[in-house]
Amino acid sequence: MKLWARMLWALLSGPGGRSGGIRGLAFSSWKSHPPLAGLLSPTGLVSHWTRVFEKRGIPEARESSEYIVAHVLGAKTFQSLKPVLRTQPLTPQQLQCIQVLCSRRLQRVPVQYILGEWDFRGLSLKMVPPVFIPRPETEELVEWVLEEVAQRPNVVEAQGGPLILEVGCGSGAISLSLLSQLPQSQVIAVDKEEAAIDLTYENAQRLRLQDRIQIIPFDVTSVGSWTHLLPWGPMDLIVSNPPYVFHHDMEQLAPEIRSYEDPVALDGGEEGMDIITRILTLAPQFLKDSGSIFLEVEPRHPELVSNWLQSHPDLCLNLVAIRRDFCGRPRFLHVQRSGP
Repeated sequence: MKLWARMLWALLSGPGGRSGGIRGLAFSSWKSHPPLAGLLSPTGLVSHWTRVFEKRGIPEARESSEYIVAHVLGAKTFQSLKPVLRTQPLTPQQLQCIQVLCSRRLQRVPVQYILGEWDFRGLSLKMVPPVFIPRPETEELVEWVLEEVAQRPNVVEAQGGPLILEVGCGSGAISLSLLSQLPQSQVIAVDKEEAAIDLTYENAQRLRLQDRIQIIPFDVTSVGSWTHLLPWGPMDLIVSNPPYVFHHDMEQLAPEIRSYEDPVALDGGEEGMDIITRILTLAPQFLKDSGSIFLEVEPRHPELVSNWLQSHPDLCLNLVAIRRDFCGRPRFLHVQRSGP
């Protein structure tokens, strides 16, 4: 059975295969927003649903429409469809599947969860709620790590590549991207959430990278839990996109984030620093001398992290570089261990 057909059956059937699901919503929405007779081609459906989404205040209305229509037609993007396919009439089954998926978007379900997959630096990763969805900014974090590894050929293990610890692996996007670009590397990926552990493992298998990654349940906030990782060290690099949203900013997040993504992967505490400082506190236990930590943070954090490190000189950690994201915001930190 084709992927879109399986998705349609699951969505219409609801939990446990019982009738109901979102069928009522789907068809009531269909009646409210019926595609006109001349709009039954992929191009027409994209235009139709873009207008519906815009009217309902759905962000990225055209992009959402294009991704959903392309997905039902078996393509990654609408632009990758052959021009002739964009104007051909869709089958009733395809129309129905687009209707169901677009109805989910009207409920503010993220496109990544609707499609069930998303690309990260050219890797196709399975996406399952409520596991955190990797953002475009995080691709820049990976790029920076790769640049630093290339400039420091001494950062290698006996097997010829760096040993990397990722804290908070989520879908596995960072770990698997690094593994794919560093053929001799090894990764220890940890997360406190079972859903994230399972999804990282599944994505590693999909990409045939499971032999070079150890995926371990680990709560960085639990006193003493870090001892379970000591046998795997010492590490060349620690990489993390930790929860860094200021707690009082959580209510301001978009409905797609608030309602569907795991708040544990987002909420960083009062100043967004709870997990960041925990990683920095534990890092000297795992890092080699001159080992590095790469973090994605909130733009207010570079100054906070710098001040915090200065007040904890016993950690022997120095903030050596700050990098801005594609919007010009200070987003990434490079912290280096300076002594035993």
